[in-house]
Amino acid sequence: MNAAPSVFLVDDDRDLRKAMRQTLELAGFTVSPFASATEALAELTPDFAGVVVSDIRMPGMDGLAFFRKVADLDPDLPVILMTGHGDIPMAVQAIQDGAYDFIAKPFAADRLVQSARRAEEKRRLVMENRALRQAAETASDGLPLIGQTPAMERLRQTLRHIADTDVDVLVAGETGSGKEVVATLLHQWSRRRAGNFVALNCGALPETVIESELFGHEPGAFTGAVKKRIGRIEHASGGTLFLDEIEAMPPATQVKMLRVLEAREITPLGTNETRPVDIRVVAAAKVDLGDPAERGDFREDLYYRLNVVTLSIPPLRERREDIPLLFSHFLARASERFGREVPTMSAAVRDHLMSHAWPGNVRELSHFAERVALGVEAIPGKAPVAATTSEGTLPERLERYEADILKEALTTHRGDVKATLEALGIPRKTFYDKLQRHGINRADYAGKSAED
Repeated sequence: MNAAPSVFLVDDDRDLRKAMRQTLELAGFTVSPFASATEALAELTPDFAGVVVSDIRMPGMDGLAFFRKVADLDPDLPVILMTGHGDIPMAVQAIQDGAYDFIAKPFAADRLVQSARRAEEKRRLVMENRALRQAAETASDGLPLIGQTPAMERLRQTLRHIADTDVDVLVAGETGSGKEVVATLLHQWSRRRAGNFVALNCGALPETVIESELFGHEPGAFTGAVKKRIGRIEHASGGTLFLDEIEAMPPATQVKMLRVLEAREITPLGTNETRPVDIRVVAAAKVDLGDPAERGDFREDLYYRLNVVTLSIPPLRERREDIPLLFSHFLARASERFGREVPTMSAAVRDHLMSHAWPGNVRELSHFAERVALGVEAIPGKAPVAATTSEGTLPERLERYEADILKEALTTHRGDVKATLEALGIPRKTFYDKLQRHGINRADYAGKSAED
């Protein structure tokens, strides 16, 4: 069960502080009251997961100076300022400097509660993103075999256990699930890491080329063979040979590959000379080679020769708890490559991560993260819920109503920000915070009217 959201409440007026504390606690918040900014600062830490609510007019350190101290501690910590009408220009300037919101006195209790709820959700998203980035940075020696589910923990444990055994390995998994990552880890975690890691996709080469690629050839072995070529198998001697999509290997090549696995020697094309090779073979298949119906013309004896140890990589849909962690890793990597700030994971992105089927697995997730980093990904929205529905609590129904108002205003003004802000009568920062909260992409409304 999640802990109640926290609020640091700072106001020198004892009676008002007591009333606001009661209001916030009735709304489900855990409140820490302080009579001065100095007292609050003594208790505040960068890992505080809640919200700060502070009056502006206070003896000693005022609310604006307090806000600047909080911003120095953590610029992402939301600060809501309370102010009298005479201080509104100062509060507006504070909003421009990064304060989350200001509330003009006197205010209704619901105004404070709603602002605190929105600020708390923003803070929760920030803290979740930080935790995910930290976990991704420390996971799997920097390689994206990331996951905290039991299946992934067992997979990493098995990899470390067999890495130095020199046993041949068959890796099973759907397209994009990370089979080459597993093969790379087997190589890097073994004593063969000083040798070459050689990868070959058997499904990407025509039958007339694959034997030459694997075994090499001598000059004159076939038309166009004008010089000697060292094959992939020989090049991997002393290291690891990774054969991806091995189910696509032609039958004639399978016979020769079986000989390599049994005798650890090759015969290049165009010669009768045999050469010993010291290799470990890691083969990957996206079909179940143990099932005759799926195996097709793949040789049964080759399957059993490869099937000394079989590792299965679960698809993303079977380990959904790992998706945010993986996404955070890919988002940070993409942002660094594109020279962009790492964007905060919005509620809309998070919902999409957990609801999408991810048929392309980790590869599809990585590409999605790149589009989010570039700001070109339009998140599919959920079907709008009518604001008049009687389902849900009053705050939930008000949230839906607010989202509908935002969408209607954006539609009316064809996504024009200035016109929408004038129509709604809210500050630009508040507008964008509300869009992020409701998962609304302004670009979806650009140039579109209700008739469209």
